[in-house]
Amino acid sequence: MAIETLDVDELAKRTGNIYETVAILSKRSRQVASNVKSELDDKLSYFEGFGPEMEDVRMQEEQEEVSLEYEKMPEPTEVAIGEFLNNELYYRKPSEEE
Repeated sequence: MAIETLDVDELAKRTGNIYETVAILSKRSRQVASNVKSELDDKLSYFEGFGPEMEDVRMQEEQEEVSLEYEKMPEPTEVAIGEFLNNELYYRKPSEEE
């Protein structure tokens, strides 16, 4: 995973406040992480029902493949920043709705 620099001014320009931007990105990042974790848990729960069959090499390899697939996915923060920069995120200010 390479380190990529971001233009902080570009991020802040979209909301008018860098702290607001960070709050938006952190909330979205947590949502993405939660979704990915639940997907992984669902896929790995398939392997929990097997007792002695789990000692089979093929079953272990399948479980490893599922785990490696999720390890190769981008970090939730990267996903959130990408969505934010591509204007794919919807956010609102609760104080403006009143």
